[in-house]
Amino acid sequence: MNALNKNALPTIAGTPFEGGFYVGRFQLDGAEYALIVSPKAQGELDEASWGPRGQDLTTARSCNDGLANTQAMAEAGSDLGRWMLALDINGFTDWYLPSRDELELCYRHLKPTTQDNWASFRDGDNPSSLPVGYPYTAESPVQTTAVAFRDNGEQAFEPTWHWASTQYSPNNAWIQLFDDGGQNDVHKGNACRARAVRRFKVTP
Repeated sequence: MNALNKNALPTIAGTPFEGGFYVGRFQLDGAEYALIVSPKAQGELDEASWGPRGQDLTTARSCNDGLANTQAMAEAGSDLGRWMLALDINGFTDWYLPSRDELELCYRHLKPTTQDNWASFRDGDNPSSLPVGYPYTAESPVQTTAVAFRDNGEQAFEPTWHWASTQYSPNNAWIQLFDDGGQNDVHKGNACRARAVRRFKVTP
């Protein structure tokens, strides 16, 4: 996996970068990474199931390592996991389904709507993001400043449920709603949207 100097990173979420669009930074195993979301046309599925229900994928329970989760999904027979790992977009082949915390980072920085956030007990809590993400308030986060990612924009996340690669239980996996940011879990056999991401290590 390639590494880039921190000074080379964009300062605004939604900036075209490294095969997709820059989202933000997060930490994994003591290292800092930058998250890139795929172009919508090539890296999104509008309806997909997560994988077989009742299959306990203990190797797909990471809240911040979406790549490892997606690899575990694919090895267990998930069509969604296999589709993500097979993507070749703008010369990059290291795409995957974001983990719970990576998906939250996408909502926090690229929120498409002006709707108030769902501010329950832990929605938005993200110890992996840099800086650390705290639970939402009704007013924060606000709609993204990136025009392409706003409601009806070419790259906008649809205001509906999106899959995370993080398993919640043998029957359920994590999802995030992209109109108000609600986080929940749902049966793996349900049909939800899915958007690919990639990451790279950031050096000082």
